[in-house]
Amino acid sequence: MRHLAFAAAFTLAATAASAQTPVLTVYAGDYFTSEWGPGPTIETQFEAICDCDLQYSTGDLMPRLLLEGKRTKADVVIGLTSDVMAKARATGLFAPHGQDNSDLTLPVDWQDEVFLPFNYSHTAFVFDDTRMENPPATFDDLLNMPDDVKIVIQDPRTSISGLALVLWVQSVYGDGAEEAWRKLAPKILTVTKDWSTSYGMFTDGEADMVLSYTTSPAYHMFAEEDFTKHAALFPEGHYFLVETVAKIADTDVPELADAFMKFVMSETFQTKIPSANWSLPSALPRDQWPDGWAKLDLPEKVLFYDETEAAALQDKAIEAWRSALTQ
Repeated sequence: MRHLAFAAAFTLAATAASAQTPVLTVYAGDYFTSEWGPGPTIETQFEAICDCDLQYSTGDLMPRLLLEGKRTKADVVIGLTSDVMAKARATGLFAPHGQDNSDLTLPVDWQDEVFLPFNYSHTAFVFDDTRMENPPATFDDLLNMPDDVKIVIQDPRTSISGLALVLWVQSVYGDGAEEAWRKLAPKILTVTKDWSTSYGMFTDGEADMVLSYTTSPAYHMFAEEDFTKHAALFPEGHYFLVETVAKIADTDVPELADAFMKFVMSETFQTKIPSANWSLPSALPRDQWPDGWAKLDLPEKVLFYDETEAAALQDKAIEAWRSALTQ
């Protein structure tokens, strides 16, 4: 009986201690919280300074937020891209982030008071120089490649990179976007639901090029010492894609949410982005990037739609893609 009484007392004490530890619930994508993503390290480092329990809840962010509405359990949401910001803002779920935008080091001017960028990259077609000796030097070159060149891309209706691609084509070709897609269509081997499926096909040798990001070759360079993968850079410019973090207005732990937003802007957080999320940090000068990253080939011209423009053009851009590929 004495052992039972001791066990009960221990359980009660542990439960009480757990109840006294505040929890910060962060909605994030699976890629962010995976063992090779930045999430686990960021969780450990933030918990070391917050005296709290950071708990990730993963899944598709926008569909979940739209379904839950005011019933959301999130305190912070990380991973919403600039192309879905208008839809996210319209939910009314988010509050100002309270951080200094002048600390940002993005290639575009960013003044938004609600959505705080934590990393960025640019859409690009990635190739392997052992399989493609003469990659396209311009977007027009890409469209006019022989039809036996095979490319894999992602569906803009289910993938953030796929959506960025149709907006990229819209930005470069405008009213000629559908015609551009008609030229590219014979070279498209398949359209996948997500980026990982496409990229796996490329690395398995099933395709010559894959829609990805200008930072994708960095993974091969620094994690695998493979220098055969490159992003084809076009003078027409590359579409800029930023991922953001935002806090929920009705969070029960506003101080913790604010502390996390501040932590996102810290050098500790930002230095984890290149080698864990394989993208570029939003608030770290180039001379402070990890060794070798400053030498990464990046586009000279950046193309970007703000959230209002992106929201207004999405349907048109997707329809141009759908119409051309179904003919």
